[in-house]
Amino acid sequence: MSHMHTPQQRTCSAAARQQSPTAVNMSVALGGNILVTGTSRGIGLELVRQLAEKTGGGAHIYACCRDPEGAGGQALRQLSALHPGKISIIKLDVADERSISAAVEAVKEQIGASGLNLLINNAAINKPASPASLLTSGKKDMMEVFETNVVGPFLLTKMFLPLLQRAAKSCSGDKDGGMSCRRSAVINVSTLLSSIEKCPETFAMAPMYPYRISKAALNMLTCCQAENFRADDILVAAVHPGWVRTHMGGEEAPLTTEDSVLGIIRVLSTLSSKHSGRLLDWEGNSIPW
Repeated sequence: MSHMHTPQQRTCSAAARQQSPTAVNMSVALGGNILVTGTSRGIGLELVRQLAEKTGGGAHIYACCRDPEGAGGQALRQLSALHPGKISIIKLDVADERSISAAVEAVKEQIGASGLNLLINNAAINKPASPASLLTSGKKDMMEVFETNVVGPFLLTKMFLPLLQRAAKSCSGDKDGGMSCRRSAVINVSTLLSSIEKCPETFAMAPMYPYRISKAALNMLTCCQAENFRADDILVAAVHPGWVRTHMGGEEAPLTTEDSVLGIIRVLSTLSSKHSGRLLDWEGNSIPW
């Protein structure tokens, strides 16, 4: 593991005591221990950047990527250096169960008694190359995409559940009460393309068979875990980041990573129990399953 820093122990209320989203520096009500997967580039990297800038001194961000020491992790290492002691870079391949176990243990060692407040399952792949039509998509593509986009978040959330429960419990006496991303939450990064109802509108522009089918499965995982974790006051929701100019989204995409993540963080700071088990976009609009 690289760039490991031991975060200070903190209480839930201290971690959540941030300025309102209307403050001049755009601080948001997120805080505590936050883990993000797929952070070497794109939306994941931008999430780490904005969370590091906008959360208070009590927050700590665990940024996970497959190759933190290699060329792919360079931007993340540079970002970590700008925020000494606030970002821990964790080696994680969400398609590898042993890698997931090792990452969970590494985070557990650092977090100690305070628990995990927010898990953002962002890591995802798209195979074969777009448009990933019926004719160009094979069994290997389907299985690899499902393994990363669905099984990865399933296992990661399952293994982190004790830490999420610990965070929810330590916040139970907080004056805000109820479910929130400040307390204990799982956010699965999904897509408009996952919507079965919207498929007739979106299919022609992007068939993307393995990707959109895997994200529809991720939505069901979101619903199942939302029900499963409701008794623990752990919020589970899915977020569509928009069509974003990333390696996956392509150059034609209208939205920058900065604007997408700005919106996502704004939405996360407003989520409550009524949003658990829902799919929302980066502007807070509800998307039908």
